[in-house]
Amino acid sequence: MMSNSVVKTHAQSGEKVFFVMGDRVERRARLEGTWLNVFDVSVPSGSRTPLHRHASPEVFRIIEGRLTIRRMTDNGLEEFEATAGDIVRIDADQAHGYSNPGPETAVFSAIVDNDMAEFFEATGSREPPEASPSADTLERVTAAANAHGITILAA
Repeated sequence: MMSNSVVKTHAQSGEKVFFVMGDRVERRARLEGTWLNVFDVSVPSGSRTPLHRHASPEVFRIIEGRLTIRRMTDNGLEEFEATAGDIVRIDADQAHGYSNPGPETAVFSAIVDNDMAEFFEATGSREPPEASPSADTLERVTAAANAHGITILAA
């Protein structure tokens, strides 16, 4: 028989909040003794991630707004809209990316592994960007992605 566990999170000063390529990424939980990390990601209108892949699976639960999800399947590149309440599964090594085509910020929770959590911490800044990422920022993010087992396939 499996017991249920509850993880309670409390707002703290100095919470783990990062801005990665314009998205606001906030750690909600790191489940000790597991690879599970939970982040809330706020995606401004027009923001997107490039097509990429990594060895671990991910699960997204859309909280607000809508995202266009792109992921590679056996039939080619699939593109669909996910809205509040939808849950999206990304398999291990599945190429994927997302964009926010809507006028409002989209928010989703992401369950990710330790490599992805460390990538957020390594590439994230404490302040939101004032403009589109510079060539230096893109180079730094690509190097950090490679160091954390993330392959960027298309910018």
